[in-house]
Amino acid sequence: MLVLRDVQKTDLAGLKRLAAVLNTVNLPNNEETLESIIDKSVKSFAGKVKNPFEREYLFVLEDMRNGLIIGTSMIIAQHGTYEAPHIYYEVSEREHYSASLERHLRHKVLSIAYNYEGPTEIGGLVVDPPYRATPDKPGKQLSYVRFLFIAMHRRLFRPRVLAELLPPLLPDGRSLLWEACGKKFTGLTYLEADRLSRQNKEFIKELFPASDIYASLFPDRVQKVLGEVGPQTRGVQRMLERVGFRYVERIDPFDGGPHFEANTGDVTLVRKYRTVKLAAEDFELEGDDVLVAFERESGRNRFRSVRCHARLDNQVAYLPARAKEILGASAGAKLSVIPFE
Repeated sequence: MLVLRDVQKTDLAGLKRLAAVLNTVNLPNNEETLESIIDKSVKSFAGKVKNPFEREYLFVLEDMRNGLIIGTSMIIAQHGTYEAPHIYYEVSEREHYSASLERHLRHKVLSIAYNYEGPTEIGGLVVDPPYRATPDKPGKQLSYVRFLFIAMHRRLFRPRVLAELLPPLLPDGRSLLWEACGKKFTGLTYLEADRLSRQNKEFIKELFPASDIYASLFPDRVQKVLGEVGPQTRGVQRMLERVGFRYVERIDPFDGGPHFEANTGDVTLVRKYRTVKLAAEDFELEGDDVLVAFERESGRNRFRSVRCHARLDNQVAYLPARAKEILGASAGAKLSVIPFE
């Protein structure tokens, strides 16, 4: 069985192993960056980051059979502050007509925009390649656990939720849009700019053009990836659309990946969230397929969640013995549940 839990400082080696395999913008193969992400998450789960909208939560998925960390996902309570605004391109269409030439043209236009009180962002989703497309559905577990946690703590998050999806990238990980635009204005590589932007967004505001950019000036292959979802991210797109997210005509200024958003209260998984008490009796039959979580107010490991079959009887949940053991919950404990649809 797999367990979803809050990241611990002792997970650094496991995250380094995973990052060495993938080295994505979601999980960079850089020890200093990983240590910073872990430290912020540990403090966030413990409530040591006083402003709840400055918290960032990193979840890890661990294979209990061998102790391997096989995936991660993240919630950023608020993406966009006065110190570090949420920066994106608004995508619009502009029409031009020449009567003398009888020529009518439509152009896709990118307009840089800033949000200083941004939405909650879900991101950081990575899964170890050998575990992908397995019956446990680790990617789906990592996706859903974020909505479960948001439903458990609505007051800690914004009324809108954002998901920035990765577009098609070049085989070496570079971005076509960045090569055509961002690199020319900053002199940085895509990975250098992404790493720098985690701590400092000033260079974007100072070096990126403030005026509109006509995408028609880009090569055709660059235009085709604007707002497109990469092949490895299409499953995430379908999942987001099923639970209520929609493309909002905004893209990432670095790679052109599309932004999907939803009202937090309209997300189907948040609407179907419920709390129950754990029954003393075990349940070992086929029942409802759910994601269930147990949370402690203190201690090192504050949050644990598992996917299992359960019987939900009014306000009582009957779980398999193994699920209760992994959660560390005893009879009468308050559990949080969403369907694993």
